[in-house]
Amino acid sequence: MKKTALLLLLIFTLALAACTNQQPSSQTEEEPPADTEVAEAETDNTEEQSSQGATADIPEAVDQPLKIAAIMEFSTGTFASQYVSGLESQIAKFGGEVQVYNASNDLSKMANHLQTAINQGVDGILIDHGRAEALNPGVQEALDKGIPVVTFDNDISLEGVTSISQDDYSLAWGTLKKMAQDIDGEGNIVYVWAGGFTPMERRNVIYEAFLEHYPNVKEIARFGSVSNNTALDSQSQMEAVLKKYPEEGSIDAVFAPYDEFAKGVTRAIQQAGRDEIKVYGIDLSDEDLQIMQAENSPWVTTAATDPAEVAAVQVRFLYQKIAGEETPSIYSLDPSVVNVSDLPDEPVTMANVGEFIEGWGSPNVARSPWMDALEAKNAQ
Repeated sequence: MKKTALLLLLIFTLALAACTNQQPSSQTEEEPPADTEVAEAETDNTEEQSSQGATADIPEAVDQPLKIAAIMEFSTGTFASQYVSGLESQIAKFGGEVQVYNASNDLSKMANHLQTAINQGVDGILIDHGRAEALNPGVQEALDKGIPVVTFDNDISLEGVTSISQDDYSLAWGTLKKMAQDIDGEGNIVYVWAGGFTPMERRNVIYEAFLEHYPNVKEIARFGSVSNNTALDSQSQMEAVLKKYPEEGSIDAVFAPYDEFAKGVTRAIQQAGRDEIKVYGIDLSDEDLQIMQAENSPWVTTAATDPAEVAAVQVRFLYQKIAGEETPSIYSLDPSVVNVSDLPDEPVTMANVGEFIEGWGSPNVARSPWMDALEAKNAQ
């Protein structure tokens, strides 16, 4: 009965993930044109819309330097650093300024930072990770005072909040499916995971269903913790596992659903000379790409969205709220699976990885016509 329920859950979540691109947004993507004439018409229309956007009336509420607060549960790791860069870049283009608060994995500190931002009377609040149990009172207070809130990767579901995510179910399934194919549906694997984080909990739902679906895949070790040096901790923990299983072939793969986990276990495998063990991760950054593209790297696959673009989408939803526009309650960005085998021999960075990975990026999500005009005004 448990196996059947988990399989049904897996099918449901995957079907749900397939529908994420049907969620409401400020701009609807159209199907590719069927012929050249239609394509040319669409191109002309796009250019006309761009021209109109550059001259669109900017809502009064956003046509001024806004003060934005970004409350982060943690800011360690390259994903987080590129996320922050995305926040700062998009807000600067809109002529605003952002104060980033890092709670260093302390939820009570995160709640205090949220209260500080409210007391300072900021124009909008962005929240990265965290848990509803710690943040709901502060978020509700912000909403009651007319301060809009947009969250990323947490479980806050208060009315009036827009919550965005990377679609963690699809992220996990994309990587796990590739791992299952590579090991032919059987073998010994190591799982790196830490509870207490909303995206991790969601990814774990798919992992548990995956084990039920592939009974010949055996988890022989599980560890994981999130700290101020997660990659180093993961490396040490993986080293201990390798000592426990020293024989070549005793471990087939590692599922590490966070890039700091994946970096740590990859380094441990490389230093032990156990390159027959393959690593399957989640998230992507310039550092991750460099590690993955290194010669004989164990890290062969990851599923990800662009962290800078995730941040930009979050900012744009916030500005839409400030402008008085309707925004969805939830929005999941479609992830991509990045295989080293799909990348060229020359080094690839986050700036050009989209040239090799179909569907990478979400540049038109939550983009109102007046945003072009606002960016043009602040570029002068």
